Amino acid sequence: MTQQIPSTEPELAGVRNFRDVGGLPTTDGRRVRHGVLYRSGHLAHATEEDAAFLASLGLHTVFDFRNAADHKLEGPDIELPGTRNVNLPLSDPADGAEFWTMVRDGRIEELREILGGDRAAGRMIASYRTIVKVRTPEHSQVLAALADDSAPALMHCAAGKDRAGLSIAVTLLALDVERDAIVADYLESNATHRRYQLRRTDGSTPPARDPEITALLSPLFEARAEYLQAGFDAMEEQWGSMEAYLEQGLGVTPQLRARLKDRFLE
Repeated sequence: MTQQIPSTEPELAGVRNFRDVGGLPTTDGRRVRHGVLYRSGHLAHATEEDAAFLASLGLHTVFDFRNAADHKLEGPDIELPGTRNVNLPLSDPADGAEFWTMVRDGRIEELREILGGDRAAGRMIASYRTIVKVRTPEHSQVLAALADDSAPALMHCAAGKDRAGLSIAVTLLALDVERDAIVADYLESNATHRRYQLRRTDGSTPPARDPEITALLSPLFEARAEYLQAGFDAMEEQWGSMEAYLEQGLGVTPQLRARLKDRFLE
């Protein structure tokens, strides 16, 4: 399949937070190739024009890290010709379903109890740590697939910020991308045009929320360096070092890492 690499970031109408991860520098002076690794929010609301653009990328695999609650709310990804869709939930099947119903119903008292003070940021930090510690088999599966035959690949969750952001970070760590570059790429999800948009269960966009609800939710919709750092800390705490996490936790052997670098670096 012929691959067309865009020279600028595309304007996609129904897919949020899309970008090519190419160009990031590694610790040994190389760079991630363009056109082999992408990230985004979900593809369920992609327009025909979006689908045509995505099809032009020649994607081998789309990794969807959403759970059953996400799929019920947003719908399945569109199907792209010649592309394999792999669903690997990085959170429990019903995780978040009741919470987002609470948000859409505007249940302010309950939201204050759950998110007030520093509790919203605390939820995010705990989530990143849990994904690292509990979803190691899924991340190992992703890296093995990428080293084998799954490129070009696109990774996404709902917003393309947390589950996909952490999975991209894990992949970049295996490629020896500079830590600062990994964090900088992660923080790009904060751009206004990348933000996830809440929808009602009927697919419509909810009316403007109470300013207090918006403020309570803000930490959940932000990419904060402290969230990603919590994931890095969990790797080192549980396995002793980042290298031990990659080698012992994820099974990244020297041979697998060499294959990854051959596929994804220039």
